Amino acid sequence: MPPASMNAPGPVRTPGGHRLGTVSRESRLDGTAGAAPVRSECIVSIVVPVFNEFATFQAMMNALMAKELPGMRKEIIVVESNSTDGSRELVKTYDGHPEVRVVLQPRPRGKGHAVREGLAIATGDIIMIQDADLEYDLDDYDGLLAPLAAWQSMFILGSRHQGGWKMRKFHDAPLTAAIFNFGHSFFRTAMNLALNTSMTDPFTMFKVFRRDALFGIDFVCNRFDFDIELVMKLVRKGYIPVELPVNYASRSFAEGKKVSFTRDGLTWLWTIAKMRLVPIGRGPA
Repeated sequence: MPPASMNAPGPVRTPGGHRLGTVSRESRLDGTAGAAPVRSECIVSIVVPVFNEFATFQAMMNALMAKELPGMRKEIIVVESNSTDGSRELVKTYDGHPEVRVVLQPRPRGKGHAVREGLAIATGDIIMIQDADLEYDLDDYDGLLAPLAAWQSMFILGSRHQGGWKMRKFHDAPLTAAIFNFGHSFFRTAMNLALNTSMTDPFTMFKVFRRDALFGIDFVCNRFDFDIELVMKLVRKGYIPVELPVNYASRSFAEGKKVSFTRDGLTWLWTIAKMRLVPIGRGPA
């Protein structure tokens, strides 16, 4: 039986606080919102935040556009945050492609803010987040999407730690890699304690979910703390993620990694504590 929260659809807010009026699948099924058109195919919205990813964006994007999803149609939403390395010009070359929607932000406000803006305009049945680097394997899409397309789950995490430890190696900075791996274990434990769960990799990029799961949830985080907010609010709403193994090849700071252990680490601790207590939505307007 689905969680009780699935029968209590609510609004999704854009980064500016506006609400989307789309009616959830659950409310249509119980008749409270009337009939809705039935889609003949499943649409997958793939949100791609981009900031200073000139070295990898084009290769990732071309692979993403070439990736076939049998029985599904892709909606690729690229949110570019006014990069300084030429990424913006690359992003503009994809504007107008039938599978691609381009959002050009006036200034960088963090990965979380970019993802939130992408979520606000996503129209797909299923939503996933794809970083503009090449750390994750697009061939894992098929396995991650299948349970959601079949309504076997509402929320999937692509875990880097099932079937082997695939964490940061940073061949040019092994000590930094060790610190980050320890930090990952620490923050994962803190989140699991806060939620009474046993997730192996809540910080994975591969967060894939049915769009209906977002109804009634407000998102406010702008940086990498959005990863924590998204997982904790979905879990608190009743959607315990199914974790499936994925491939992962880490990149170092010299190769473009942007997360800051000092700045973001302190923010993550505060976010875990806060997201355990604050309401997941603001209620009716």
